[in-house]
Amino acid sequence: MGAEQGINAGDTAWVMISAGLVMLMTPALAFFYGGMVRRKNILSILMKCFACLGMVLILWALYGYSLAFGHGNGFIGSLEWVGLRGVGAAPNPDYSSTIPHAAFMIFQAMFAVITPAVVIGSLVERIKFSSFLVFVALWVTSVYIPVAHMVWSPDGWLRGLGALDFAGGCVVEINCGVAGLVTALVLGKRQGLTRPTLHNLPLVVLGGGLLWFGWLGFNAGSALAANGVAVNAFVTTNLSAAAAACSWAAVEWLVTGKPTMFGTVSGVVAGLVAITPACGFVAPMAAICIGLVAGGLSFFAVSVIKQKLGYDDSLDAFGVHGIGGFWGMVATGIFGTVSVNAAGTDGLLAGNPVFLRTEFVAALVTVAYCAAVTFVIAVVVDKWLGLRVSAEEEIMGLDITQHYERAYTMLE
Repeated sequence: MGAEQGINAGDTAWVMISAGLVMLMTPALAFFYGGMVRRKNILSILMKCFACLGMVLILWALYGYSLAFGHGNGFIGSLEWVGLRGVGAAPNPDYSSTIPHAAFMIFQAMFAVITPAVVIGSLVERIKFSSFLVFVALWVTSVYIPVAHMVWSPDGWLRGLGALDFAGGCVVEINCGVAGLVTALVLGKRQGLTRPTLHNLPLVVLGGGLLWFGWLGFNAGSALAANGVAVNAFVTTNLSAAAAACSWAAVEWLVTGKPTMFGTVSGVVAGLVAITPACGFVAPMAAICIGLVAGGLSFFAVSVIKQKLGYDDSLDAFGVHGIGGFWGMVATGIFGTVSVNAAGTDGLLAGNPVFLRTEFVAALVTVAYCAAVTFVIAVVVDKWLGLRVSAEEEIMGLDITQHYERAYTMLE
């Protein structure tokens, strides 16, 4: 009884359900990405996503959680909870006094899982599976964990500056988007691309819908309680996604003459990304504004910037997550208000430009740190193991050459 004193059953249930919803997002991402690649590579996408689920969860339990959220310095935590020692039914008041410490740990574990999984979108159809596993282990340890500590730990440097990131604008979105772009540049372009790789749009829509569903736990669960802030995050998440879907489709319609299903579901994800850091700090009408800008901004990044610069961010992890996450951090600095969350900060529109500057600095620091360390990791893994499959293997497809399986045996 002593260990569970102060535990709130409703808060605990909501966080556990939210952890399950965030876990669902990784298989959802597998379908979302899987439908976008050529059919000879779909299983390689699913395998990489499930590999993240397996490997990152183990690393998180062994040392990742302790280094990310344990007491330490401004950059990294400690090994006080290595092997989840001392992480049990008693709450950790540094993060929540109404849920078990273990509930907070497993909720955060699912964030650590999906972040490197999003990076897959920039690397598809050409990266070795063995090299991918080594890259993920090094990246989670050297990039994700330090950024999570800097932003979310009470000891963290960026948190100490006053930066606010409700559910992962820096920690998840900017991190994975920048990492995807940098690693794609190291890998180089795919060969033999003469037409779009999208092979199964219904899978993309299914994955996108499940991502939207799971994102409600991702964002609203970050309140760590079944309370008004969670409700606000739930509402603003839906409104931003809806607004971004509309704006992406509208801009696409104006530019190309036709709105597409693929563009609309991409807009949904852009809106979900952008509202992630802001959802617990901004009002519903602000969320609509954030989503409207996110849809158009990500469309421009994917359709114009990528084409002009010529990099192969294959499934637009940078264009949607990197750009959208940066906008979300800036938008938090613009629209944030303590009328929504007393633990938040008033932003630019409430007369506090300093908060906008702080959010901008946090986003820039994340970009710079992630880009530099990711580049080193990618180059080291490339020199050590070789990041890329052979030209012959790439032409044959990664499903058969990396995993000896075919997704559509009846069609071969």
